[in-house]
Amino acid sequence: MSESNKPLIYMDNAATSWPKPPGVAEAMARCLEESSANPGRGSHTMAVRASRILFEGRKRLARLFRVANPNDIAFTLNATHALNMAIQGLLQPGDHVIATSLEHNSIRRPLEALRRTRGIEVTYVPTDDRGRLDLDRVEAAVQSRTRLLAATHSSNLLGSILPVQELGALARGRGIRFLVDASQSAGVLPIDVEFMNIDLLAFPGHKGLMGPQGTGGLYVSPELELEPLLYGGTGSRSESPEQPTVRPDRYEAGTPNTVGIAGLTAGVEFVLGETVEKIQAREKTMTDKLMEGLLGLPGIKVLGPELGEDRTAIVSFVIEGIDPSETAFILDQQFGIAVRSGFHCTPLGHESAGTTETGAVRASPGYFTAESEIVSFIDAVGEIVKAYRS
Repeated sequence: MSESNKPLIYMDNAATSWPKPPGVAEAMARCLEESSANPGRGSHTMAVRASRILFEGRKRLARLFRVANPNDIAFTLNATHALNMAIQGLLQPGDHVIATSLEHNSIRRPLEALRRTRGIEVTYVPTDDRGRLDLDRVEAAVQSRTRLLAATHSSNLLGSILPVQELGALARGRGIRFLVDASQSAGVLPIDVEFMNIDLLAFPGHKGLMGPQGTGGLYVSPELELEPLLYGGTGSRSESPEQPTVRPDRYEAGTPNTVGIAGLTAGVEFVLGETVEKIQAREKTMTDKLMEGLLGLPGIKVLGPELGEDRTAIVSFVIEGIDPSETAFILDQQFGIAVRSGFHCTPLGHESAGTTETGAVRASPGYFTAESEIVSFIDAVGEIVKAYRS
């Protein structure tokens, strides 16, 4: 139940998906009960079972993302951790990076930090107000020192989907490494790292992959070596003061979140069983209904692609004359509806959308969202609009 004593309508799946498939909690509980030893740090039965959990998780993720060798996937705490591993592990003083105006602060802030500390140069290629990216402008930004092209797969504000395959081909053709932030696409859009020429893929476990918070990962191309973000115990080459070069140990210092990875594995199993295509189609149906309802109300501006155009299940909007944070508060307190308001950690995205002064309300249905919940959401927003316009 929500604070309003009404059944909770959860429309914040872009932040964390909920509810989780039943198998997720079951897998985590089973891990706690049966496999709570340190994986890779012992040869006894429980330690071996814990190691197997990590191996099975890597295998399922490799299948989902079309990764040839599961050991090229390193587990992380979240996508932010993975993006920092990629950016800080690759870039050297004097390197040039191309990113887009839709990037989350999980890409922008590490880049800006390295601008200050390593003297890298960054070019942010702008999109239009619908989140569309001009590939010619990306190519025009390439310099002789360009080392990395970093791009979100889908905007966490606008829901727009960037042309990842075309960007990957552009990067490969110019000898540039390609980093993709799959925070809003992993589990809901098809991803093939080989076909899309992706060198580095960062993903969270707690969103479209249906896993718990505190999980995620980074795919690192076998053609690429990163400087580790963390150094420490790996359970391998313990006699050496140097971090091992073998994968995934090189990028996984310290005791991993085995319980969380057990839950993530169950979440990925669910996604594989349902199929990404089915999940994408279901979320599109709910998103279209949501947009149709909002566009039928007076004084509402919906951000991102037009109705009918491709987008992920993210619908951000602004109600004329009402602060987004107030809208979100009323939805929560009076109607039991959970949404996100504010600037969504993407100030450049708000510049593209023209909402830097106001921010926006973000509603993000998920695979388990019912059509009746969409109807209730539209009715609630309609009541708020009516109250403020009367």
